Amino acid sequence: MKIDKSLQSVTTVSVSDGKRRTDTTLNPNSESESNVHLSPNITKLQDIDRGSIVNTARVQEIKQAISEGNFQINPEVVADRLLETVKELIQSKKGTV
Repeated sequence: MKIDKSLQSVTTVSVSDGKRRTDTTLNPNSESESNVHLSPNITKLQDIDRGSIVNTARVQEIKQAISEGNFQINPEVVADRLLETVKELIQSKKGTV
């Protein structure tokens, strides 16, 4: 198999080449209009981004308790919360089917 050396290497392609291609494909004065539809989950993502879901003070308390060996785990509470989560997931799956 012969290697064709006529192709430009990546290092020889200039930024202006990419810019020129972009300018020819996107016309800011075009008549077409683009519509963007966001999922209802976007508010959840925005909340996560803002940090409103995570209680950082509580996380620090737990980290400190773990490092000091004082963190107590209540297996009954963990099991109950796990079951609640599974029930919620099953309900949400039933709603989407």
